[in-house]
Amino acid sequence: MEGTQVLISVDQDSPVPPYEQVRGQLAELIGDGRLPVGSRLPTVRQLAADLRLAANTVARAYRELEAAGLLETRGRNGTFVAPGRDDALDRLQQAATGYAAEARRLGVPPDRALALVRAALDAIRHD
Repeated sequence: MEGTQVLISVDQDSPVPPYEQVRGQLAELIGDGRLPVGSRLPTVRQLAADLRLAANTVARAYRELEAAGLLETRGRNGTFVAPGRDDALDRLQQAATGYAAEARRLGVPPDRALALVRAALDAIRHD
């Protein structure tokens, strides 16, 4: 991604917060292999400038992707697509991306879509 055209965009008119748009699009690019393991992402400041967003917006997206195990930050060396993902997590990421796209298509707000997933996970735990 670094040194190439930015592969994501932000719709300022969308009800989906900009950080979530960035996070979701990067997760999709990673999940389907368009951003392979080891790919270096632009710096927070560079991507924020490219997308005309505040740096904190992009930083939040990167933090959430790092917490999900999709990215890793190597200090001053930058942020990279994390290695070591397994097939189960890749398939789950693809399912999550599909769910998120369907929720957006149906106009379901992100907090409601997440609540539905939490309820489903809770129901499975109690079986």
